[in-house]
This record gives sequence, structure tokens and C-alpha cells, in this order.
Amino acid sequence: MDIMEASLKKHEEWQGKIEVISRTRINDKETLSLAYTPGVAKPCLEIEKDPELSYKYTRRSNLVAVITDGSAVLGLGNIGGIAGMPVMEGKCALFKEFADVDAFPLCIKSNDTDEIVRTIELISDSFGGINLEDISAPRCFEIEQRLKEKLDIPVFHDDQHGTAVVVTAALINACKLSGRKIEDLTIVMSGAGAAGIAIAKMLLAMNVKEIIMCGSRGIICKGEPQKYSTHEEMAKITNRQHRKGTLADAFKGADVFIGVSKPGLVTKEMVESMNKDPFIFAMSNPTPEIMPDEAKAAGAYIIGTGRSDFPNQINNVVAFPGIFKGALKVRATQINEAMKIAAANAIAGCVADSELTPDYILPNAFDRKIADAVCEAVAKAAIDSGVAKLKL
Repeated sequence: MDIMEASLKKHEEWQGKIEVISRTRINDKETLSLAYTPGVAKPCLEIEKDPELSYKYTRRSNLVAVITDGSAVLGLGNIGGIAGMPVMEGKCALFKEFADVDAFPLCIKSNDTDEIVRTIELISDSFGGINLEDISAPRCFEIEQRLKEKLDIPVFHDDQHGTAVVVTAALINACKLSGRKIEDLTIVMSGAGAAGIAIAKMLLAMNVKEIIMCGSRGIICKGEPQKYSTHEEMAKITNRQHRKGTLADAFKGADVFIGVSKPGLVTKEMVESMNKDPFIFAMSNPTPEIMPDEAKAAGAYIIGTGRSDFPNQINNVVAFPGIFKGALKVRATQINEAMKIAAANAIAGCVADSELTPDYILPNAFDRKIADAVCEAVAKAAIDSGVAKLKL
């Protein structure tokens, strides 16, 4: 039985990967009166006077909504919110397993940006944070931005920022191992969607020397006609040498390749055209842009993929649980750039310098110290950057 059929069988057996468990036993008249009527009226009245007390008297302080419209579920495309429910449940299970953060899946039956924003705005008081998931680009950018402007709780599109954090962590340790500096790197990227744009912006915040982004039409260059407004924006801040041409042209003289695009786009010859000992992060799933053995044969020094059966899996699970745990801990109003950079450094720091090898630049996803390390770093960054309502 292959993994797909085995998973289908387990989902039938599980009938859902999460459940609601009461935090109090209601087994006599006294506890019934305390947990429900008449006693429950008192916290209700206190919250009416001060809505911030909802964090004290309800589970809101540790509750995240995992929300999708089903428009970009894994590599399956626009399959609809209800079909995306197994993924959202899985995400909630990861929140609980890796960071002890409670999360609830919500699948919206609409792809309309206004409806999605309004729906999330209306239910936001029930949660301490919003994790957007599997929403297609470019709509995901507007949805996230509008929600950030409307809400005073963290809004985080994991497909964008979780991926960017883990890629940045991988790059930090790759540079540490090879003796290079991030600010000296020239990076070629394949994929200019949600994840690609978020990665590029975060690496620019880390002072990367040059990023050459490639979309389906080749190198994104200022002054050239672009398919999307987001590509026009990226053209202004990347490719400072105004290079033009194909993905293969972009590889020449680059130090790093980051792929969030399609299988098989990268050839051995393209890797060979890069600078000596390049880093190859080929994250297309399930089939990378280039297979690790081919990249290694072409001279790649460090290779990462999105798969668990190869070394250096670039996996968001080492990022989002701890990021939200830290944001919730200090009741942050947002997850900003400083918090994301802190998370990347914390993840990188979970691998000791003495442990770093070309096949081990990121911690194992099951390393239980990751979420706490990320939590503490993110919480401190939230306080230092002025977006925290609580202090440590």
C-alpha cells in the first residue's frame, strides 16, 4: 500500500485529526454552576467592561484559527475549502503537538477577497491569532495586508512567511558552515508566487547582496512588462544589474538557488554554471526542481529540499508553532519582520556549530527544543520592537 492509500485509510479510521476536550470536569451541581449558569455570567460581565480580559477568562490566549478558502491547497490547486479540511486539521494537530498551542480549522466557502476579509474580521474576537493557509496568490497578499490593518492580533500567512523563515535559517547555517557572509551572496530564485516573494523580501531584509527572481516568463527585470503587480514591485527591489533572459541565464555566477516552483526545471549544466560550491534549495514538492544526486554531481556543496527522505528538509513545522507560541505569550498585535528574523536565528541556533555538516544545517523537525527556542526569541523581539502587550 503506498502512502496515499495508507493515509486515506488512516483518515477514515481517525475521522478527523483533532477533537475538543474540556479543560474542566463538570460532574456535579457546583462545577455546573461555576462553568456555566449562573456563575459564568460574572466573567461575561467583566469581559464586557474590558474586552482584553477575554485573554484571562477564556482560551483565547492560546487559540489560533487556521483558515483557508481552499484555493491553493498543497499542490492540488483550487479544490475548495471543504476539500482542504484535512490539511487544516493536520496543521492544527501540528500546532498542538509541537507547541501545545490550540488551533481550530475554518474553511471559508468563498474565493472572494472582500468576503474572506469580512468573515475573518467578524470572528477574530474568538482567537488570539490568525494563521492563513493555502490561499492563492496574488489574493493572499491583499487578504493578509487588509487583515493586519483591521485586527490587533497576529495575522500570519504561513505559506509565505513560515517558508521564508525556514529558508533564512537554512541560509544562515549554510553560510556559517562554508565561511561565507549572507551580504555577499547572489541568489537566483525560481518561483515568484506567495512563498517566493516572501523569501526574497526577508532575504533582502537580511542584506543579501543580489536576488534574481524568475517567473514563468524568465528573469523579472525592471522596465519589462510584468504579468502581476506583485512582480512589478519585486522588479524594483531585485535584479539590480538588470539582467534579462531565462532561468538558465540567471544561474550564471550565482551562489545560491532557491526553488519554489515546478519539478525538473534545473539541469546539471545550470548548477555547473554557478560559482564554486553553491547552495541548492530545491523545494518543489513532491519532486524538486533538481534531484539531490544530480545537484551534488554538478558540484553543489549544500542541498536542501522540502522532502523528509532527503537531508536538510526545509519544513515549516520548525517555524510556525514556535512563532505563534511566542506571539501569544506576550500578546503581540502582529508578527513583524524583527520577529521573523529572530525566529530564523533561533531555528539556526538549534544546530550547534560543532554539529553542522553539508547534510545537517537544519534541526530535525521532531527536536522538541525548537518551538521553545523560537517562542522565546519571537517573544523578546515582539517586546523589543514595541508590538507586545505583555512583558516576559
